[in-house]
Amino acid sequence: MAGWDQGIDFTRKDRFHFVSCIRMPDFVDRATFDWAVQTASTKKQLDLTNVEFLTLDEGRCAQIMHVGTYDEEPATIAKLTDFVTQNDLQPDYSATRRHHEIYLSDPRRTKPENCKTVIRIPVR
Repeated sequence: MAGWDQGIDFTRKDRFHFVSCIRMPDFVDRATFDWAVQTASTKKQLDLTNVEFLTLDEGRCAQIMHVGTYDEEPATIAKLTDFVTQNDLQPDYSATRRHHEIYLSDPRRTKPENCKTVIRIPVR
């Protein structure tokens, strides 16, 4: 587990590469998605060319609830990595298995110290 974050400078968020996802209800299929993208693009005059319909199969993961500012996440991630190590698990990062964060709070409406984020890492 040691070294999984080697080279990550948590103070340089401008260098992070990320994908934002929204959980879709089960009734949303490819056709419904395509219709919604086309409708929103036309009505709202938005460039939605980068919007994708993805299905994720995350497999086995370890996760933790982080409460606080995004700048405080590294300490919570350290707790999660300790848990992974103590439970004889190994990180399982690949091109398709990545660190995930699920934002449960709206930072526009929640005090930063009260924001809740689920932090999830793939393990084997």
